[in-house]
Amino acid sequence: MAESLTGRVAFITGAARGQGRAHAVRLAREGVDIIGVDICGDVETMDYPNASADDLAETVRLVQKQGRRMIGLPADVRDYHGLKSAFDEGYAEFGRLDIILANAGIMRYTAEVGDEFVRIWRDIVDTNLTGVFHTVRAGLQALVDGGRGGSIVITSSSAGIKGTGSPDVGAQAYTAAKRGLVGYMQTLANDLAPHMIRVNTIHPTGVASGMTQNEALARKAAQADSEISQMRNALPIEILQPEDIADAVAYLVSDQARFITGVQWPLDAGFSIR
Repeated sequence: MAESLTGRVAFITGAARGQGRAHAVRLAREGVDIIGVDICGDVETMDYPNASADDLAETVRLVQKQGRRMIGLPADVRDYHGLKSAFDEGYAEFGRLDIILANAGIMRYTAEVGDEFVRIWRDIVDTNLTGVFHTVRAGLQALVDGGRGGSIVITSSSAGIKGTGSPDVGAQAYTAAKRGLVGYMQTLANDLAPHMIRVNTIHPTGVASGMTQNEALARKAAQADSEISQMRNALPIEILQPEDIADAVAYLVSDQARFITGVQWPLDAGFSIR
């Protein structure tokens, strides 16, 4: 894959830790320069901490360790104009775009109280669905104008294939947004195919990251009747590592996968077949 990716540029959201960081480092190893953004701050309605500016700086350091360049900037995918400004700064530095990885996402595990559900639903859908639209919109014209084709990979979830019953708005909003990404991906895949721009969704099961390694999820999983406690992969693998997902994405954005578009790819240790 090294020859097919050397000199390309990727735009990655949620790049400060977890899957976003793993994507940045893995692609840098293949010769890709990175425009990476992260919110670098908490969302009030969520019940675990987001990545920090120091986390994003560490991703930049790890990319540089691979011998590539990275522009790492704070940006909230809910804010299109702020996100576009961050992308434009990176694009001005590198002068090209080949890959968009719309990866940023959030979750809420604790049950809502009172009318808190209104804000929780909005924040999750605005980040996980509208934020992906903003991400693609920010970089798409540069991708098309490059005239070299390209690849867009949208991070959905196993929840985007199979919903698990829950009375909590956090799980409901998360699943609705992640399923909505599939429809969005399919419209893009059809529209952009004449430009040789491929669009796919990936659907990971649980992946070790800040979203899964926190007290809020641990409390939820400890509840015998919660949807989290009932979730099981078919393979005897409790949780995937972000590098597992990054390896798959590195293939998907390479020329080896030049014929793959419009696909919902479960990276889920068999979760979706149970």
